[in-house]
Amino acid sequence: MAINFSIFESKIIKGVWIIKPTIAEDNRGNIWTSFLKDEIENLLPENLSFKHDKFSKSKNNVLRGIHGDEKSWKLVTCVYGSIQQVVVDCRNDSDTYTLYESFNINENNQISILIPPLLGNAYYVKSNQAIYHYKLAYEGEYMDADEQFSYNWDDPQFNIKWISSSPILSKRDM
Repeated sequence: MAINFSIFESKIIKGVWIIKPTIAEDNRGNIWTSFLKDEIENLLPENLSFKHDKFSKSKNNVLRGIHGDEKSWKLVTCVYGSIQQVVVDCRNDSDTYTLYESFNINENNQISILIPPLLGNAYYVKSNQAIYHYKLAYEGEYMDADEQFSYNWDDPQFNIKWISSSPILSKRDM
């Protein structure tokens, strides 16, 4: 089985990378590689590497985000289920400030998205359940929820076309 990726930059938001792995399938199911240090860490700034992973399990109609911070690079994917992944440009000095890009990620395509600092990250669960994976790279200590920025999921400045108009939200995301 070849272990390789198709890697390309977003045509909408500079600095966002889409990573599509080769998926091998047979009568048992499938297998793919989600991360190769030499290939994917080359997309990060020099001397930065991934430090830890997080997983989130969510049920249908849950929307998480829009969150971000000033220093974390996030490599995100949906390892089980199906989601609408949204990346929002929250960089005030960017030509694409307030633009967003939406991706359909599921257990069949295994697309990963590399999200730079100061971009908002959000996703909506389309399947009965979904397991979402974050791989994080940053300098210093991790910036947890109380140090991150948040926008309302339906903030009119972004005008995101979400699949649902009444998702399940946390207090933070309302």
